[in-house]
Amino acid sequence: MLLTLVIAYLLVTIAIGLYAAKRVKTTTDYAVAGRRLPLVMIVTTTFATWFGSETVLGIPAKFIESGLNGVVEDPFGAGTCLILVGLFFAGKLYRMTLLTISDYYRERYGRSVEVICSFIIMLSYLGWVSAQVTALGLVFNVLSGGVITVTLGMVIGVVSILAYTLFGGMWSVAVTDFIQMIILVVGLAVLAVFAGQQAGGADKVISLVVSKDLFRFWPEPNFKDMLFFFAAAITLMLGSIPQQDVFQRVMSANSPSAATKGPVIGGVFYILFAFVPMFLVASALIIMPEQTAQLLKEDPQKILPTLVLERMPFVMQVLFFGALLSAIKSTASATLLAPSVTFVENIWRQFTPRLGDKQELRTMRLTVLIFGAFVLLYAIKMEGTPIYEMVSGAYQVTLVGSFIPLAFGLYWKKATTQGALFSIVLGLLAWVLFLATPAGEEFPAQLAGILAALVGMLIGSLGPQALKNTHGAHRKLPGTH
Repeated sequence: MLLTLVIAYLLVTIAIGLYAAKRVKTTTDYAVAGRRLPLVMIVTTTFATWFGSETVLGIPAKFIESGLNGVVEDPFGAGTCLILVGLFFAGKLYRMTLLTISDYYRERYGRSVEVICSFIIMLSYLGWVSAQVTALGLVFNVLSGGVITVTLGMVIGVVSILAYTLFGGMWSVAVTDFIQMIILVVGLAVLAVFAGQQAGGADKVISLVVSKDLFRFWPEPNFKDMLFFFAAAITLMLGSIPQQDVFQRVMSANSPSAATKGPVIGGVFYILFAFVPMFLVASALIIMPEQTAQLLKEDPQKILPTLVLERMPFVMQVLFFGALLSAIKSTASATLLAPSVTFVENIWRQFTPRLGDKQELRTMRLTVLIFGAFVLLYAIKMEGTPIYEMVSGAYQVTLVGSFIPLAFGLYWKKATTQGALFSIVLGLLAWVLFLATPAGEEFPAQLAGILAALVGMLIGSLGPQALKNTHGAHRKLPGTH
């Protein structure tokens, strides 16, 4: 019965998404919803995109294992990313009326930087979308009692998301996000109240968390721990800023005010509401202590689904899996669309002449389909990797390769194309070097990468000017030739 209701829910969201697809007439409609979304929809689609499988399954598992210190990357870093976007990036980018974030790199630095950053951004999405697909496979596997394998569940999930994202683009994503966020918030809030009552009261859950020192946020006061803590914090905080899905939400707004306020409100709400799944899993420590202890050893991501399926009434099960599917589908649809639009707009166009808008729209839809297939294959290959780790790893490449050129391009007039290229190359090389060697165990690879990227930008931009000034001064010296 529960599986039937879940499938019915999937069909309803597909129908809503397809209905919204009727509004798509041009590539602008498809990529950024015609720049017509009001503030409330910018907030809901931003929040819904961020609140994915890692928030419902990954973050609580990490919290129970390591406390707040272990989840500094997400939700704290991830939510702060949206706040920073709204405060420092949205206004400037919105006024440029671009279709993709990679268009900015072309306008500021030229074609070479545009293409390189486009590949970096597209690569980063593999991990994030795959995490959502993996979670969908897990949901269908649990609900069917193992009859549906995780792999088959992944296939069903991808097909259901493609069904409306393929046709409706950002319009379908925004409308379904709006509905899914309501289901998500209401469902998890009701569950939290019910779980608190089962555990003997919210105060008992909080007391248990305090007794286990899970509210400890700051690392041990030694240099190495603080370095890795800081590196984890900035991975999503800065690495998510040069991302097409964030940019799409900014550019879909119907006014500069909605573009700047939407991400800030969505980011604050995301950080606060991410505590609800953490509270639910902490409740499980009281409600089913032995099972929770066993699942912590086997797969902490299954604690919350097990709690709901074995200890809660049918209505609560419907609420939970409706909320979980809402979280996964809203994130997956957005992250399937973003790299596909980037590919067509910033890479495919390099090799083909600009075609009519209808032809380009067809190309975008075909790319969504192909990227969906790639994501499915990658998710199957990565099966068994923790969802939290898949999301975390996805953003390191944009942190070291794309953030510095974006930030310096917007706020430093002396940034040059050569500086951007130096930044990208040095950032990626340092990151790979630290990942592939024991050096990464002593110093975080992503921090080494962003520091190298910063040095590359400064040397590449200021070096030629300094040489020119030195050469000019040398030529003015008496007696020189």
